[in-house]
Amino acid sequence: METESEPYVRLATLRQLHKVVADLNTARSLADTLQTVADGVVSGLGYELACVNLVRPDGDLVVAAFAGSAAAEALMTGRIGPRESWDRRLSMGEAWGELRFIPHTEGWVLIEDDVPQWHTEGPEPRFEDEWHPADRLYAPMFSSGGGRELLGVISVDRPRNGRRPGPWGQEALQMYASQAAIAISNARLRANMQRALVRLEREQQALRASEESFRQAFEYAPSGMAIAEMGGDQHGRLLRANDALCRLLGRPASAMRRYSFADLVHPEDIGTLLRTSAEGGRAELRLGRRDSSYVWVSLRNSVVADTADGPRFLLTHVEDIEDRKRHELALAHRASHDALTGLPNSAELRARLSARLCDRPAVDRGAGGDIGDTGYDAETGSLFNAEGFDFGPAGTPYDHHVHVVAPDDEVDDGTKGLAVLFCDLDGFKSINDRFGHQTGDAVLVEVAHRLTTGVREGDTVARLGGDEFVVLADGLGTADAADLAVRLRNAIILPIRVDGRPVRVGASFGISWASCGMSVEEVLQSADQRMYMEKRSRSKVHRRAG
Repeated sequence: METESEPYVRLATLRQLHKVVADLNTARSLADTLQTVADGVVSGLGYELACVNLVRPDGDLVVAAFAGSAAAEALMTGRIGPRESWDRRLSMGEAWGELRFIPHTEGWVLIEDDVPQWHTEGPEPRFEDEWHPADRLYAPMFSSGGGRELLGVISVDRPRNGRRPGPWGQEALQMYASQAAIAISNARLRANMQRALVRLEREQQALRASEESFRQAFEYAPSGMAIAEMGGDQHGRLLRANDALCRLLGRPASAMRRYSFADLVHPEDIGTLLRTSAEGGRAELRLGRRDSSYVWVSLRNSVVADTADGPRFLLTHVEDIEDRKRHELALAHRASHDALTGLPNSAELRARLSARLCDRPAVDRGAGGDIGDTGYDAETGSLFNAEGFDFGPAGTPYDHHVHVVAPDDEVDDGTKGLAVLFCDLDGFKSINDRFGHQTGDAVLVEVAHRLTTGVREGDTVARLGGDEFVVLADGLGTADAADLAVRLRNAIILPIRVDGRPVRVGASFGISWASCGMSVEEVLQSADQRMYMEKRSRSKVHRRAG
């Protein structure tokens, strides 16, 4: 039965509800709307705490607004609760229309739940309808229409009168949640419309300014720009080149129109240019200047059209990367070459040797070079059948790797191979001890020079470390390798003048042969062992002579 004061309370609450609902429509942004929803629960519906949990695109709910406690707001805002946990909560307790009330007698099971929650403290209730600190009341917010999509949940706590809301209080909270859902939907719609309008305006402005912007960007770009034809007999011909590109290549604009990039590229880089896709392609290559020199550039291509259905052109951005490329090459050289002598270092030596070797052993040629029904080509290291079909090395079709084979050390049968000469200086330590490391460094530099001038172009002279050097000489027979070692030793033992003082070092050479199936370390170890054996042999000869 309704008391005399209840109509007045209901009227006051209705006025407050009308006011806070009106406030929902004054918020300018979605964030403002969410905070207004939370504030309205506290200011208009008689609760001390209110939290707005908003459904995210992934389905989970995030605490988007809080009202009634600054400490709770700082702790809770932004925290996320899984959708499964929220669905469990909204299926528990007592259904008050759209609302869901979970009394403290059931809510204890949610204490360890992973939904963000704030517990108030207070005494145990003394009356049946008194609010318990662990009671929970949720007001789901659904979108309008047949789908009734869940937009979020308003959770409230601690009514100011200390009692659970009655029928009118429940209806007021449910009405407010419905209006809040409409306000949130409208705020999202306004935000989407505003973004769409801004995007449309930007697109229209960009469209109106595109031609002038392109012209200015092209003409006054600090780096090179060019437009070339696409398709037809004149495909690739340069139609326009800006001042920056003309200055970079030292060619006037009128002359540039006679060329394509294929005409200007360095011969060694033509493959790089051809492999570059026209649309969105990138390449780093060298372009020829008018003075016949070359400059490293980065090309970046894109396709543009005059109109929607008009002819297409290739727009190429040309960036001068000469300084960067020179720096990269210098860094690569320092990483792969010895700082003192300028020779390839140990890592580079191993890389070059590894590039020549494969894991499969070279084919056993047998007598007369025949292997069953298969023949062997000594020049290419390939197998072929009676019909002349080339199976490639080791009989693998289409494998054109040329196997490295080792000549016979005992009989010089004319086989040519990759000779590995391991050189160790004799008496170098005494030079360091007697004259100092500066003199020793000068000796190493001179030895490196004599080794380099004593080999053919294309051979590799590397410093393995300390006073050890390695020479890779391809296409040599057994006698050729022995002759090369003698020539290099004779060049090294000549006096070396350092600061006007002649010094001498000797040299011991060990000759090994690289062949497929061997590892790099096996090849170098074999040459090192042979060098050591030669050094011991020469030492015995000297002792006998003494």
